[in-house]
Amino acid sequence: MSQDIAMKLPKRITTKKTLGQIRERNTAWLLTLPAILLMMLFLIGPIIAIVVLSFTDWQLGMTTFSWVGLDNYIELKNDSAFWQALKNTLLYVSIVLPFSVAGGLAIAILIEARPSGRGAYRTAFFLPVMGTLIAMSIVWEYILQPDFGLLNMMLDKFGVNGKNWLNDPDTVVYVLAGIGIWHQLGYNMVLFMSGLMAIPRHLYEAAEMDGVPNGWSRFSLITWPMLGPVTLFVLVISAIKAFQVFDTVEVLTQGGPGKSSEVLLHLMYVEGFQFFRTSYAAAITVIFLFIVLLITVIKMRFMEKKVHY
Repeated sequence: MSQDIAMKLPKRITTKKTLGQIRERNTAWLLTLPAILLMMLFLIGPIIAIVVLSFTDWQLGMTTFSWVGLDNYIELKNDSAFWQALKNTLLYVSIVLPFSVAGGLAIAILIEARPSGRGAYRTAFFLPVMGTLIAMSIVWEYILQPDFGLLNMMLDKFGVNGKNWLNDPDTVVYVLAGIGIWHQLGYNMVLFMSGLMAIPRHLYEAAEMDGVPNGWSRFSLITWPMLGPVTLFVLVISAIKAFQVFDTVEVLTQGGPGKSSEVLLHLMYVEGFQFFRTSYAAAITVIFLFIVLLITVIKMRFMEKKVHY
């Protein structure tokens, strides 16, 4: 009889443990259910709605719609304005992304190396992030004004002829990219500074004892590898923010001159809210989301192999 009790005892303990695990799992699902529902309502729901809308002919204000299949995407394929906007967006991102990331890292290292005045420098470089880009764009419009703008006045002091920077098809995207770099530098600087402060100091002390010759060697052997996770995050966030360029284009150029500064988000706005071609704007949005998602996944897959956690 004692043997029967001994054999049943472990079974009862296992059963109670399993029931406890089930209750814990159910409680976890119950606690996360509101967040899941909100995410589906505000994130997944709109994406599904946009995809469905892109296969219709619905326009803002209409009460009915018809299914048109791939007509909107076929029109996109033959739309020169779309391809110009895509080209400008990719050019903008290819300029803003490397310079804002490298510049943010360089500023963070320089500030971290200073024994005093770090707070003042951090505040100065972070100010553009705190201000709204629309308000800052108005300031930049004054700086770039061709007749009495600050930039042309400074160039004139050095004997260089100024130009209409925002009305020149050859320079307008580069000027907008420069504003984008200026706006993102402070944000990237703060992220890199948090990563620098997390690096153990004893690693640098050990490197100095081992005879690591200079600062560049310490950076390549210690700082850069240890900043891998932060760098990956900064790259992804900076790429997404660069693709979302809209404010400066709307305030400064409205996509001109001659669509030379048109970007995808601004084209969506024009098609959806000025021409009321909502389904066509939805198709542009789907392509935009696909491009951003594809580049983000490729970047994370490539960088993940080189990041040391």
